[in-house]
Amino acid sequence: MMPTSTYLFFFLLYLSFTIADGTQLILVNNCKKSVWPGILGGAGQPSPKDGGFHLNYSEEVVIDVPERWSGRIWGRQGCIFNENGQGSCKTGDCTGQLHCKGTSGVPPTTVIEMTLGTSKSALHYYDVSLVDGFNLPVSMVPVGGGVGCGIAGCEIDLNLCCPSALEVKQEGKVVGCKSACLAMQSARYCCTGNYANPRSCKPTLFAHLFKAICPRAYTYAYDDSSSLNTCRAPRYVITFCPPI
Repeated sequence: MMPTSTYLFFFLLYLSFTIADGTQLILVNNCKKSVWPGILGGAGQPSPKDGGFHLNYSEEVVIDVPERWSGRIWGRQGCIFNENGQGSCKTGDCTGQLHCKGTSGVPPTTVIEMTLGTSKSALHYYDVSLVDGFNLPVSMVPVGGGVGCGIAGCEIDLNLCCPSALEVKQEGKVVGCKSACLAMQSARYCCTGNYANPRSCKPTLFAHLFKAICPRAYTYAYDDSSSLNTCRAPRYVITFCPPI
């Protein structure tokens, strides 16, 4: 009989080959109800799982993405789809389709953004962004990768403390919290026009509020210094409603 240590060696060897040409993203639903993740590949990049799928409570799905993949992932809630994948979601909807085809979720949505290596660097860049607002807590945690690989996330439910001017309600319940840009629709809050540079675009009162509650999240357009993570891990765990 083969010793346990030998089994372990071959198992680890198998894992190294399965991720040698890319990265694994492990999506976990820790919410008390279903989540429908939406996935949008960057320019020229594929959208894994046809752009979206259903994830039951306590379920996890492993997605293999190729080297240098870039894109965004967000969670949709309150979705109803027919057998053809047509329907709608209360938050994060993408043109009423289960499989998001070239479109991102309708704000407000908590968005995981990543660029897994470039032509100039093998490092992975990733963040959890509140620039498009907030609809549910999420985190992205590297597995392996060594010192310096940080956790991106907003683990607190901002819907519970969302300022009234930013609330999005469905059936009397707050289901999302708008970004200041989405609510105010001005260059100052959106970092556009004369404010499209880090010197003139500063964090607003709302950005400061979100940063105080979710210090590891990207809260406005030029929040790189405290929220953009760099790593080179073989896999990352993305958890919807992570434990606090």
